This record gives sequence, C-alpha cells and structure tokens, in this order.
Amino acid sequence: MENNLMTKLYNYIYELKTGTIIHHQRKVTTLKRKHFMIAVLSGLSFLAMGHGLTANAKSDNAPTIANVVFKPTNETNLTNYVYDTVDPNSQYFHHYLSPGEFAQKFGQSDRYVAAFKTYLKKYHVNADVYGGNLSLKVSGTRNNVNRAFNAKSVTEKRTHKSRTTYKLPAHLSNHVLTVMGLYQSKPTVNKPVNRQSHSKKALTQLQSSSVSSRTQTDDTKPDTTLSGDRFSKKYGALKFAKQYQLTALYDKGLKGQGQRIGIISSGDFHNSDLTTYWKQAGVNNDLSHIHKIYTVDSRKDVQKRLDFAVNGAQIEATLDVQAASSVAPKADIDFYIGDSTDDLTNAPTAEVQSRWHDYSATMAQYNHAFNLMLEQAAAQGITVFRASGDNGPRDDVTLAKENHAFSTSPYQVIVGGTTLPYTKTINHKVVTVAKECAWGSNITATPAQIEAGKIGGSGGGFSALNPTPRYQQGISGVNTFRAIELLKTQRKNHKYTISKHPKIITGINNGRNLPDVAGNADIQTGYALYFSGNQVRFKQNKLHSVLKKVWMMDGGTSYTSPQMAAANAVMNSGRTTSIGFWNPQIYKFAQQADSPFTVLDGTNNHNLYYTGQPGKLYNQATGLGTINFDKLSRKFDQEANVK
Repeated sequence: MENNLMTKLYNYIYELKTGTIIHHQRKVTTLKRKHFMIAVLSGLSFLAMGHGLTANAKSDNAPTIANVVFKPTNETNLTNYVYDTVDPNSQYFHHYLSPGEFAQKFGQSDRYVAAFKTYLKKYHVNADVYGGNLSLKVSGTRNNVNRAFNAKSVTEKRTHKSRTTYKLPAHLSNHVLTVMGLYQSKPTVNKPVNRQSHSKKALTQLQSSSVSSRTQTDDTKPDTTLSGDRFSKKYGALKFAKQYQLTALYDKGLKGQGQRIGIISSGDFHNSDLTTYWKQAGVNNDLSHIHKIYTVDSRKDVQKRLDFAVNGAQIEATLDVQAASSVAPKADIDFYIGDSTDDLTNAPTAEVQSRWHDYSATMAQYNHAFNLMLEQAAAQGITVFRASGDNGPRDDVTLAKENHAFSTSPYQVIVGGTTLPYTKTINHKVVTVAKECAWGSNITATPAQIEAGKIGGSGGGFSALNPTPRYQQGISGVNTFRAIELLKTQRKNHKYTISKHPKIITGINNGRNLPDVAGNADIQTGYALYFSGNQVRFKQNKLHSVLKKVWMMDGGTSYTSPQMAAANAVMNSGRTTSIGFWNPQIYKFAQQADSPFTVLDGTNNHNLYYTGQPGKLYNQATGLGTINFDKLSRKFDQEANVK
C-alpha cells in the first residue's frame, strides 16, 4: 500500500535512461534526449484522499500492486560510487551508468530475478523487474499475492496495531530487503466500499483533500491585464530567474533544450490550463514537450475523475508543471501520474509514525529502500529535488518529537522556502520584510489560519531516520541549532497557537540536516496559478457542479522545488554530461571564498522554530541559503574542467 511513490520513481529512473516512455497502453515512443533530472515534490501528503477508504475494505479478488525491493550486491560500494560520480578527482567522475550497467555492478543477477518471477507465476502473480535489478513490481489479485508471500495478519503487542508478515522460500528471501504493499486482513473484514459512488461522503473526502493539500492559497488575484514578460516578471518564471540570477544563463541561449524534467504526482491536470497559463506568461505554447505517463490507473479513468471535480492533487499537479515548464521552457516534461481509484497503491509518509499506512514494511525499511532507489538515480546522473514542506519543522502536532511527512533522504536536494522583501498591510497591520529571509508566517497568518492551527512555514530540521551524510559533516552550523518557540502545541485539540512570550533555545542534534537550499515560497511574495474544473456541491440532496476558471496567487515549497529542477535543466543544457548528484558538490562550494550561496544567518530568519546561526554556513531554516545560478553554473563548469 505504501509503494506508490516507489512504483513511480522506479518507472522514471528506468524509462529515462533507456530513452523510452511507456504509456498506459504500453505503447513505446522513442525519446532522443541526452540529459535527465527529476523533481520529486511535496505530493506525498495529498495522497491522503485514499486513506479514508481503508485497505481492509477490499475484496480478496480485487487487483493490488506491491513492490519487492532487493538488496544491492554491495551497498558500501554503491554509496562510494555515487559520491565518485561527482568527485573530479575520481576515475568515475561523470561516469554515469545505464540501468543495464547498474544491474551488472550493483543489482541482483538476472538468474535470481527470473527465479523470483517463476515462483510468483505459480500463484498467478505477475512481476516486472525495473532496470537495475533492485526491484520488482508485483501485480495480481490480493488473494493470489498474499498466497505467494504467505502473508498473515498479526497484532503487535506493544501498539496493538495490525501488521502483515510474509515468508518466502529461502532461496529467494536472502536477497530481499523488504516487500511493500502487502495487506492481509483480520478474520473479520469490513464490508466493501463502493469506490465509484459519488455519495455525499465521497464528495466530502474529495473536497477535504483539496483543502488540506493547499494551505497557502490566497484570495488575491494576479493582474491579468499584464501579459508576457511583464506578467512573468511580477508573477512567474522571470521573477524567479531575476531573483536568483538565472537570467544570465537565459542570455546565453540556455533554456533547458535537450533536457528532461520528471515530475512525480498523484494527480493529473488539464492541458488547457497549461496553455492558458503559458499564453498569459509569454511561454512557448507547445504541448509536444509535455508527456503524461499513467503509472497505475488508465488515462481514461484518471481523466474521468479529473473532469468530475477540482481537488487538491489536481491543483498541486497544475502548479508543478506550470512552474517547471516556464522556468525551463525548452525542456521536456515527463509527468508521472499515480492516481488510483481503488487504492492499488497508497501514500508513504516516511517519518510520521501516526500516518504510516504500510502494513508489511516499517518506516525504516521503506526509508532504506527509498535511499537505494535514489542512489540508483544518482549513479545514473539524475538529480533529485524535493520540497521541504509547508508546516515548519513539524507535520504532526500530536508528536513531541520533530517529524516530517516526507522522505528526508540524503540523496535528494531538499528545497526550503523564503520570503522576499515587501511592505504590505496585512490583518490591519503594516508588515515590512527588509531583506530575503526564511519563510515563517506567524505574523502574516490570517485569523482563519490561526483558528485552524495551520500556520505556514518552510520545513526544516533534523531527520529521524537518516544519519548526517558525509557531505554535511564538518560544515559549520550542521548538527547545532538556534531556535525560537514561536508556536505552542495544544495536545488536546491538535493545533498550534502563537506564543506570546517565545523562548530562545540553542543546542545540538544529529541526523541528516534539512533543507539543503531555499527559494521564495511565501504566498505574500508568491506566484500566479491558473486552474479550472467543476466545483461540486450537494444542494437539496442533489449534486450540482459549476465550472470554475481560477487565477490566484499561491505559495509553498511545492513551487520552489520544480523551479530548482528547471534551473538545473537550464544549467545542464549547456553541458555534455549531466551535473548529477548536487549535494556533495554544493556543500563544497559553500565553503569556498566565492560561494554561489547567500547565507541567511540572521536571528530573525526563522521557519516558525529554527533560526539563522550568525556567522555559520548552515541553518535548519534555509540550509546553505539562496542560490546565484550564474555562479553555481560556473562552479559546476570548473569541476568538469578539472578533468
């Protein structure tokens, strides 16, 4: 059940390096491009729409999908190879592997994979191996899949929660890291739910998913009397490009040509919304650069839901592709859609225990598997970006320990949020931000947001699952922190309140520090978004829908992450080999005299908790800081020229 992102990511890693896109009809189209990068966004939480339709409501004959993740032949060698690909002193610098080469070097043998598939076939279960031989996608009826894995339901003594155990033959189990997505129900099974019903309950779930997934929308509308560059400079890509010195690369003719940006999402978007946005922002109106890949449900089924009503996953998907395609207008966008009516797969929330929904894999097992997948991406020259989230350091008020509802893998660039300078009257008060700082909206939160206990801010802090990676060790500010308790948690109602007398805290911690970099994400200085769809309501026990076409201002790290991926595409468009795994390189650059980063180390620089640390290179509010892409591009050039 927790294997949705795993399934989509493996699809992307495999398909890009083999130069193909596999559509839901299994039609293969050749793609003649050289370099690849991937944007992994903040979309895990908005898959929660399926959680209300619990897995134990499924019948034994319903189709299901699971993932079997294998151990690499030598994990230490794999990790070292990943670092070597971006070390100019290594013989493997920029020596990126194809999926086949990866399989030979680090994956399980073809013989072992074939034996696994033969075993599953006895139970009428299909298995497709991903390039690299580190994972199988398993599909069949739930009953057949459970029989193949000898799945059993057990109750944990400590938590009293239901878990699914599995057992495989010894000749197969030795190389298995984990199996994700198995679910064996207790003896008493709930009655099946009609998932296709447009009942009031189903509509309520759909609408609530929209509200919960987009906390940063605003009633303020962009001025659509502006168009082209004027619109883009105020609300779009040119605003981002000017702020972070990407325009210097545009002036050299670099617009992302020859590059691919992969976006992994749980929702779909209307092509017409994209072309409307492009026309307003003066972007080349060419849909041939957009490639939709439906990884679970068919295009027909996904679009049927898209046409039914606007939901949060659609809005997230729309802003992702609008942001990426406008910053890198000549890059191809591969958009992977994992929407599933019947919850064939479900959402991983890798570090929040209370939201963990995989019955057969623990958080630690999922985290390990996810890290291996991202190491494979890095070994293949794919750069992975991930939004840090929009809820400050905590995504779950009920837990005392810091937590994040997304992966904190060290093999991805985690992107935090900032606020640009502005002066506005907000909530009847004049608010002035003199210079760019971390995004934490305790002052600008609306009364409704305060009442709901939902106050926006950049994600950041320390990973509960991943240790401090080697590239962060020895960096000043890493594993130390300064914080201010601006929010108090109300355990009874699971809400935040703003503290009247915040305390200053300093200390040490450990684990993977996040984010790595940051960019504008505050709605007060945010970007324009356009989307359309039916607004559905029940009135007098009848379903009523009204088509809405919406221009609005929006914010969140969900913007900054695809923008960063697009900026990477722009830098790559001037190279013969991909930049690859950013993190070891950028932490080295940050220590140099001509660093491409602006450190935001002021003590008024906070993400609702963590602040800047004066004089230190790193802080858990904004990471290494904001990027000068002109300088960063030249730094990457210098690395390549060392060889």
